[in-house]
Amino acid sequence: MDFQLTEEQEMLRAATREFAEGEIAPIAASMDEQACIPSDLRRKLREQNYFSLLIPEEFGGAGIDHVAYSIILVELARASAAVSIVIAVHNSVGATPIQMFGTEEQKKKWLPLLARDYLGAFALTEPGSGSDAAALITRADRSGDHYVLNGSKTFITNGQFADLFLVMARTSQEQKHRGITAFLIEKDTPGLRLGKQIHKMGILASDTIEISFEDCRVPEENRLGPEGRGFRVAMQALDGGRIGVAAQAVGIAQACLEAAAKYARERIQFERPISEFQAIQWMIADMSTEIDAARLLMLRAAWLKDQGMPCGPQASMAKLYASRVARVAADYAVQIHGGYGYTKEFAVERYYRDAKVTELYEGTSEIQRIVIAGSILHPKERKSAP
Repeated sequence: MDFQLTEEQEMLRAATREFAEGEIAPIAASMDEQACIPSDLRRKLREQNYFSLLIPEEFGGAGIDHVAYSIILVELARASAAVSIVIAVHNSVGATPIQMFGTEEQKKKWLPLLARDYLGAFALTEPGSGSDAAALITRADRSGDHYVLNGSKTFITNGQFADLFLVMARTSQEQKHRGITAFLIEKDTPGLRLGKQIHKMGILASDTIEISFEDCRVPEENRLGPEGRGFRVAMQALDGGRIGVAAQAVGIAQACLEAAAKYARERIQFERPISEFQAIQWMIADMSTEIDAARLLMLRAAWLKDQGMPCGPQASMAKLYASRVARVAADYAVQIHGGYGYTKEFAVERYYRDAKVTELYEGTSEIQRIVIAGSILHPKERKSAP
């Protein structure tokens, strides 16, 4: 078993760390305070090809493998969890489903735009359907060579600035999972309305909004995959998305560990650095060990995806474990900082708020446990899922 990164992967990791430390980390606190990513940074991210990571080279993308992709997200999240999720959503659940399920015409039309100019967003969740994603009620009714959409979506990351939405809507009321179809909808399509900003606890610099559809006419050629197979599109997209969230969680946890270790070496109490106290050392040791375990789970899931092998349960394991590690690492980091950790003077306060969301989006921890248990208890059902 080879745990060594390839030369290319290591170069990408090092280049991303340099970019993140130079361009992102210095403004991470102000981005959080102002709840936005500056347009100048978005431009630099585009110039450095972070919005084209998973798009094949033939369509103008970087075409990197998922192991390299996950490593890059770790480095971005180490500087800013908000920046990392903007990049992850665009690549994993914005562009990748088009590569997986799109026709050649759709790939040629949309992927170069997403690589070069467009920002992608994913619209599955509704006010009444979160973990039970198949309970969505947004309708897509046939009207000649168009579909007419009516309904609403919530928790749309990138929604405020997105140019292209991947939207799941119900084309059959009689069937649950098999009554859902996927559509590609541009932001200026009549009937698509951007709704209110959702005010969050963490990852404040990433925008999250509601959107709605009122007699929104979408041409048949914008349907992604066959009618009634949208749930499969969504679930396979989320398998990759969960690897991205695991990477984000590892990055947050790594930042927590580094901040805690630095503070422990510098903070003097009882006439010596608090790093000399066993209670602090044990927290540092536990953080380091669990971060390494989370990183290995993340890399295994990414490697499986690169091999074209089923990776759903492994992606869920990586996300489940890494998200818990991020939350605990943030808790430890604040504890080591003491009262200062509860202030905005130190970054660990932001890490603490950012870490929690990794246990919620792309499927809650409870949903990940259902996926993992189902792969063990009902393996045939997993293989034949819609």
